[in-house]
Amino acid sequence: MHARRARRDDDGPERALGGEVARRRGHADAALVLALGAHDLVAGTSMARSRLNLANILDKADALHLPAFVVGPPPRTDLDGAAQAALSAAYADVCHRRRVPYVETYQPLATHEQWLSDLALTDGIHPAQAGHGLLAWLVLHHDWADWIGTVVDDA
Repeated sequence: MHARRARRDDDGPERALGGEVARRRGHADAALVLALGAHDLVAGTSMARSRLNLANILDKADALHLPAFVVGPPPRTDLDGAAQAALSAAYADVCHRRRVPYVETYQPLATHEQWLSDLALTDGIHPAQAGHGLLAWLVLHHDWADWIGTVVDDA
């Protein structure tokens, strides 16, 4: 019989994504794009632990010379808005300190009529088609082109 370490919600993401970072090592065009969610709020993970998990992932990516790009958690209707804004700000701060591009999605979408309409059509967590389009627009217009070394044509 083998003993298994119990998975804890506060250390799983770091281990899982750390493994992903390690797998990408050595690939010529390898990069890491993290699209974060707000599950830490659901799981009761402390803000300090949420920050530390992201910091550890980004530090590991940096140590492996793997460029990283982070997309912040978009708004959900089932969680307190102030807590979501605080989590997004904490993630943004971690990225800023490490000079990693961060796309803020909570603030621009929290009161966006189309985003809220899309969430009303679903489970309040995952957007429908228009919501995904809004997320894509935010990413494309906030550092993505510079990060991948191309130009975005707005035409």
